[in-house]
Amino acid sequence: MKRSLLAPAAVVAALALVAPTSQAAAPAPAPLAAAPDISVANVQSHLAQLQTIANANGGNRASGRPGYKASLDYVKAKLDAAGYTTTVQTFSTSAGTTYNLVADWPGGDPNHVVMTGAHLDSVSVGPGINDNGTGSAGILENALAFAASGITPKNHLRFGFWGAEELGLLGSKHYVSTLSTAEKDKIELYLNFDMIGSPNPGYFVYDDNPAGNGARDDLTSYFTSKGVPWEYIDVQGRSDHAAFRSYGIPTSGTFTGAESTMTSAQASKWGGQAGRAFDPCYHAACDTTANVNATALDRNIDAIAFMLWKYVDVDYGTTLPPAGGNLLANPGFESGATSWGGTTGAITSSSSKPAHGGTWKAWLGGNGRTSSENLTQTITIPASATTATLSYWIRTDTAETGSTAYDTLKVQVVVGGVTTTLKTFSNVGANVAYAQFTHSLLAYKGKAVTVKLLENEDSSLQTSFVVDDTAVTVG
Repeated sequence: MKRSLLAPAAVVAALALVAPTSQAAAPAPAPLAAAPDISVANVQSHLAQLQTIANANGGNRASGRPGYKASLDYVKAKLDAAGYTTTVQTFSTSAGTTYNLVADWPGGDPNHVVMTGAHLDSVSVGPGINDNGTGSAGILENALAFAASGITPKNHLRFGFWGAEELGLLGSKHYVSTLSTAEKDKIELYLNFDMIGSPNPGYFVYDDNPAGNGARDDLTSYFTSKGVPWEYIDVQGRSDHAAFRSYGIPTSGTFTGAESTMTSAQASKWGGQAGRAFDPCYHAACDTTANVNATALDRNIDAIAFMLWKYVDVDYGTTLPPAGGNLLANPGFESGATSWGGTTGAITSSSSKPAHGGTWKAWLGGNGRTSSENLTQTITIPASATTATLSYWIRTDTAETGSTAYDTLKVQVVVGGVTTTLKTFSNVGANVAYAQFTHSLLAYKGKAVTVKLLENEDSSLQTSFVVDDTAVTVG
């Protein structure tokens, strides 16, 4: 994992737990053979090989140094022998020439790519076995297990082993930057695994892309089903999911902790040692094969398998919904926050503001103080659509006066990392009677579109924006 550029206190804040938010569920997968129990012994064997490589190359596997290239050659040989199509991508860094390794499993719909990645490089002062031999070895063994399974995937399966993560996420950034817009749009999901065997482990699930396609919730459900307590974490820009997330590709992943210390509550929950770093050998020479918790490693590699076996069979087809059908899930909010990401509590059944239909609605603002709230949901506009329309009902009431827009609600769409504001409502011209508004989304057909409601309120005098009965309909 890349060293944070934040001060220590800010690092703790960056790794602070965030409250769970609901999000759009992934399409229901067709029945598929259960994911196998991935061999932790095989993964440990890969880690032993990476340790041997580091020992023979100055004690590290850092990008631009011989140990990194030897690590890449080892992984590539394993994947080639299993039947993967591998591509070595060369790029330059301040430390010299280095490489990404991308492996594609033959078959599966090339228009729907499920991708899993981990960085393969270490820092220059140590062998990097937990950081991030564990992630790399974990996805390698999963790739080999999938090749041996005989499964014909519905979606195309791809693995990325990134170079120069420790130099600033350079490998994954380079990879994403070289893809055309069309190729980026084919990636339905990117899962990242960076440090999954910390010696004083926590069980964290990435929560910094809640508007994704349900992957975050699938990971937490998996851990729950295994009796493993988990916590959400926003790892911000500290690992290789960041380049994918910035483009708008749904991301998630797991993490067992780095230099931050475990709290007493976490120690009680996970059986660890309070006041001790999750990984006391983070970015140090002692990050060897002795620096890995086998139980945490085993649990995480099986979580990877669960996600791969599920998502290679998810139906990402572009079948149009029935006439008048709605691409948005829970469009009238009657199931609470289900399928919506964003600010906790913004969806409510409070009787203080009436719903347009039913009981629940989205109520943003109304705080009478500086605030920013949002709600999001991601859908895909079918490529075959001839019409695509976003509609919603909104009412606004305010304590503000005059013609200055102090408080606003923006209706936006985010596509490929680009945000477009379709309409801005404000305290000016507020009307407590519901009115319906519509916007064409046809320009985004064939693309993943995040519908976003973004509210900003100034320091005094409330304005309430109440939205209900949303829809994205296509024909």
